[in-house]
Amino acid sequence: MYQALYRKWRPMSFDDVVSQPHITTTLKNQIAGGKTAHAYLFTGSRGTGKTTCARIFAKAVNCLDPKDGEPCLECEICKNADKGALADIIEIDAASNSRVDDIRDLREGVAYTPEMCRYKVYIIDEVHMLSAGAFNALLKTMEEPPPHVKFILATTEVHKVPETIVSRCQHFDFHRIRTEDIVARLSYIAEQEGLTLHQDAARLIARISDGGMRDALSLLDQCVAYSDEITVETVSGAAGIAGRDHLFDILEAAFAGDAGSMIRIIDELYDRSKDLAVLCSELITQMRNVMILMSGQNAEDLIVCLPEELARLKKIAAGTDIDTVLFFISTLQAASERFSRSANKCIEMEMCAVRMCSGRETKGGSSTASAISQNVVTSFNERISKLEKALQSGRMPAPAAEEDKPKPLPPKPLKKFDPNNFTPLEDWTKILEQINAQIPAIGAFLQNSAACIEGEMFYLIVASSFALKKFKARPDDAAKLKQIVNNYYGKNFGFMLFSSHDVELEDQDNPIKTLINRAKSAEIDVEVKKNI
Repeated sequence: MYQALYRKWRPMSFDDVVSQPHITTTLKNQIAGGKTAHAYLFTGSRGTGKTTCARIFAKAVNCLDPKDGEPCLECEICKNADKGALADIIEIDAASNSRVDDIRDLREGVAYTPEMCRYKVYIIDEVHMLSAGAFNALLKTMEEPPPHVKFILATTEVHKVPETIVSRCQHFDFHRIRTEDIVARLSYIAEQEGLTLHQDAARLIARISDGGMRDALSLLDQCVAYSDEITVETVSGAAGIAGRDHLFDILEAAFAGDAGSMIRIIDELYDRSKDLAVLCSELITQMRNVMILMSGQNAEDLIVCLPEELARLKKIAAGTDIDTVLFFISTLQAASERFSRSANKCIEMEMCAVRMCSGRETKGGSSTASAISQNVVTSFNERISKLEKALQSGRMPAPAAEEDKPKPLPPKPLKKFDPNNFTPLEDWTKILEQINAQIPAIGAFLQNSAACIEGEMFYLIVASSFALKKFKARPDDAAKLKQIVNNYYGKNFGFMLFSSHDVELEDQDNPIKTLINRAKSAEIDVEVKKNI
């Protein structure tokens, strides 16, 4: 029966594990010195060797004839462990065993001594999938397990593991596997399998796998289905990265500022049932490639593309600037985040295309924001230069003329109002019309009122205390009234407000007397409010 390459070539000892010497060396030394911990936490991205190292560790601590911390691979324990026939090495998939009851079963099993081995080893994969209750059930057992039990927890998302669990484990962080190590491993496996793997094809597989050995071997397996001679074309066909001209057509249209072409291509892909969220992600990847190419030398090793695609990317990078690239990446990422909330992904992608083209100046590839910033800097530098020349000549330039605006007058001491020298404003009726139009709520209480101006003071007399209370309760409207008067005369006045009953009149024909009579006829009590 055919066995997948990633299973067939899974490392059997620590020395076979690639790109993780900081972990394998420590584990071997602990085993050799008999100083192993009771609980370990292995974290890292997929395909970096977490579960593999856990199995090797479980085998090595129970090996009958270990050699410098490595399992001998010859004894009965090692052979049964490789076959998965040891009852004392228990692997638990937390994704499908996440309930409290599953962990309770584990706690019951911990109490029993091993059947064949020195230690009973529990390997809990994807431990972050456990429920909160399951973590709580596991906590006490992990803190003080029996001496014959060891725990190894593995996860790709350590931030989801409670700190109370993390603090009880020795934490090992697995790095992404280096491209060179993946290429070397692929070449070795291809040679052992009788395959012809071209070096550039191995490098492309390594870059596509993004630091995961399992992904690399799975892709190599796919390539074998195409041909025993594996070339770059074979890899591109198996990985589905061939025929991506639409991506680069969209990129070139974006950098040319051609929103129409971008929308046309997007609509064609949408009609062909292309997932636009995936398209957006692919565009971000290619924009990242352009950014990497612009970052410096030896950048080609950091991007994933075919040789003919690399030529198009280089051409794009040569004709633009980094500000535009960063703006495009930011715009695409924002659109990608909105896809989950968008009712129509096609419209969202079209809007993104328009933003990319309208948010920049096509001339020279400079972004609008960058151009504005440059203009501000240039203007500022010119002003500094003029000031330096003026200082050197001993003559400072005259300040630029400003528009003639009414200047606020400093407040003057309030004068005591003399009602017997009261001369009503003829323009008060016109001012009231503006007040009624802009603040009708106040205008209604000024129907029975009079006003006069003495120097820098504006006096307003209302008939009733009720109107004064309304002014007090509506300070914003009172402030608007002041502004209307100031704008009418083009200057700032001090304001005083009186009720008609707050004044003593010698002349019975005084206009204020008319207000008093109106107040009496309406039976309104009179109060006074000074200095609004």
